[in-house]
Amino acid sequence: MQFSVCLTAEGDRVITLEEVVALADAIAIHSGIASGAGTFAYGAQILVDAPNSDIAVDRSLEIFEEAVKVAGLPNWPVLKAETTTEDEEWEQIFEESERFLMENPGEN
Repeated sequence: MQFSVCLTAEGDRVITLEEVVALADAIAIHSGIASGAGTFAYGAQILVDAPNSDIAVDRSLEIFEEAVKVAGLPNWPVLKAETTTEDEEWEQIFEESERFLMENPGEN
């Protein structure tokens, strides 16, 4: 199963746009995107194949830690790791659409 894993590391200084770009370059081969410019954190969303969420987090942490080294970012602790599957994302979209239609019956 494919998981989308979002990781966030926080520290004690502002992250520059150049650092986020370097992180994005380092995780691009894993269909990853990076964030954090102008904040006291940097993060990434990485796609990994794994049999369950726990293993997906473990695999993405390995990728993330290596990308952080390659990008030359400070080795800050990862404070947040969230996983979702494609099925969960579609389910959320359908629930939000259904809720909108119920709350706005005259607009459909």
